[in-house]
Amino acid sequence: MPQGMQGRDMMTGEAKRAVAYLRVSSVSQIDGHSLDAQERLFKELCKNRGWEIIRIYREEGRSAHVEDIHKRPIFKDLLGDAKKGMFDVVVVHTLDRWSRNLKVTIESLNLLGKYNVGLASIVESLDYSNPQGMLSLHMLGAFAQYFSESLSTHIKKGIEQRAVEGKRNGAVPFGYESCWEKEENGEKKRRCNPEHPGGVHIHRREGKAVKELYKRYAAGTVTLSELASWLNDEGFRTRNTKKIEDACGNLTTGPKLFTGASVRFILHNPFYMGKIKHRDKLLPGVHKPLVTKKLFDLVQDTLKKNSGRSSTLCPKSNREYLLKGLARCAYCGMPMWAQTYHNGGRYYREHRASRSIEQCVAHGGTIPCEVVDRQMIELVSAIELKESWLEEVLSVISLKDEVDRVTKEREQVNIKLKRMAKAYIDGLISDDEYNRQKKVYGLALESLVVSDYNASEEAGKLIMNLLSLWDKATLSEQRKLLLTMLDAVYIDFKKSKSIIAVKPKPPFKPIFQVAVSKKDSKIRILNEPFGKGPIGSSLFLVETGEGRTPRPEKVTQDLLQDYPSI
Repeated sequence: MPQGMQGRDMMTGEAKRAVAYLRVSSVSQIDGHSLDAQERLFKELCKNRGWEIIRIYREEGRSAHVEDIHKRPIFKDLLGDAKKGMFDVVVVHTLDRWSRNLKVTIESLNLLGKYNVGLASIVESLDYSNPQGMLSLHMLGAFAQYFSESLSTHIKKGIEQRAVEGKRNGAVPFGYESCWEKEENGEKKRRCNPEHPGGVHIHRREGKAVKELYKRYAAGTVTLSELASWLNDEGFRTRNTKKIEDACGNLTTGPKLFTGASVRFILHNPFYMGKIKHRDKLLPGVHKPLVTKKLFDLVQDTLKKNSGRSSTLCPKSNREYLLKGLARCAYCGMPMWAQTYHNGGRYYREHRASRSIEQCVAHGGTIPCEVVDRQMIELVSAIELKESWLEEVLSVISLKDEVDRVTKEREQVNIKLKRMAKAYIDGLISDDEYNRQKKVYGLALESLVVSDYNASEEAGKLIMNLLSLWDKATLSEQRKLLLTMLDAVYIDFKKSKSIIAVKPKPPFKPIFQVAVSKKDSKIRILNEPFGKGPIGSSLFLVETGEGRTPRPEKVTQDLLQDYPSI
């Protein structure tokens, strides 16, 4: 091939248009560096080969082993775009990122070949554009599927064998303690001599608390929420090891306050009566039980009686809510619940207790869904872009000092994070205050990014077509549109009973900065980010109400008073 033609189409001589398909298959990988590392290597490859980067497809938390392509929506979108001729080559980090199922691999590669689109693997150095590459790719696809299925089979056998032997699978439940502990170098050291049956023994304090939970609930005089509050007051915390999304949308792990749901999980767990649950079977465990079978069965009967028997909650409620996953309390920033009552009334409400931070001043407050949903619909209808919106967006995101500003602000936030950690270690701030401020600082770092022009252009096109899409969409589809545009919608429960601010996703931030409100709208969008700090710069104030009474910025600042000033 002539020098300089490696990265060009042989027919047209133009630079190949490349896209990346990045995938991680578990939530824990999403929060790590796997996607970022794949993206970095993709960009380096394109630079070396002279390929033009068109788009990056990110498939988060999806397995490549499934046969149904519909269960991988981004993968499906990529194949659809390939059919439209939007790019010339797809780049993956390794072949197993593309697919571990031979049937999917062959079918999808046949489609790419039909659309004249190549597939390149960074690690395997494969290019699906010649017979040799095709043969190697099919062989690797078969090996990837074999390895995945073989590994899965061995893991299942191991789990089943442990269950048959009466040993637990997974984390040690609350109330018990492992006979082994990990040292700093990662090695395991036995703390019990001899080791207890099953490798666990009853925790001195937690074991008594579990027994008390069963006794109190069996008596029928307390609720799950009351038991959760009792555990929290006694200083107990969950043994959370999974990454859970907090109020700011960040994945966090570590001990949490107990909730009614976590107490229900304890009361449902047959491990406490000496059983091991494997699939649909209950097998005898070798560990020492905490409660008798009689007490366990009595608690199950009580749980069953109390389930769905509330006089206020509707047992057949419609579970679709427009702002589900978006609604946030303006006072504490935590997510809000959506609920349908027996009379059919639908409400967004503040949690009552058992939050991961101290009790909110607005706890227990409610607001009808139709009130907030109507305001949200009016907000969507109010957004208007001028004919020159693209030029204005370009000027917003192309400020030459923007990168330096963001870099400096990120450094300042990181410095304050270190100072806060030192103050926490020195005992100058409480656990609750430390956890709360850490979440908000994390949100600040997340918002301190320089928006990509192409992403913002696509965001603007969506806004331009938003009304026509909205009118044709179902409630579920409208919610998906909002999730595409926004990270959060802040609601004031106590005073104005209305939406007071929205946080757009990074690509939509410059769109909101140049957007204006239609003259006849009942909602006014303040198209300048609120405040000067990192958090404030990502929020846009919204004025709502029939009379559209202007709300001074200071009033909104007072409503968001729980956010630390940074």
